[in-house]
Amino acid sequence: MASSNCIYGHKPERTRQSLLDSCLPSWSSLLTPEWRGRVITPGAFRVHHEHEMAAKRVLGYDSRGQPCFYAHDYRQMDVRSDDDEDFYQALAYSESITAWRLRSGLWLVHRRVEPLGEEGESGSSFGLEARMPG
Repeated sequence: MASSNCIYGHKPERTRQSLLDSCLPSWSSLLTPEWRGRVITPGAFRVHHEHEMAAKRVLGYDSRGQPCFYAHDYRQMDVRSDDDEDFYQALAYSESITAWRLRSGLWLVHRRVEPLGEEGESGSSFGLEARMPG
């Protein structure tokens, strides 16, 4: 995966911070106020974009350089046709994982899967895990 400037979130106004801080992902948007107080706040981010497929990944790091945030998003596209003459790409499957390292050392993980068509039902869930996903 190659690094990219800002896929998740937004770019802040220019400051004297390092290049790692050129993107501020919306890392806390899924957290309730209760969980927000339990997670370690990232101070720097690395954003990656996969050029071979529709996928992207964000890693957030604490003040000691340890990972404390993880997010990835994957989309599978299929070629479809309504009349066997004109073809187009359509989203067939979507998956995303967002995870935050808690002060206890566990990871709070949010998973969302959206199979489209007859492949199954959409779903999302939160869970606690001992390791960072990915």
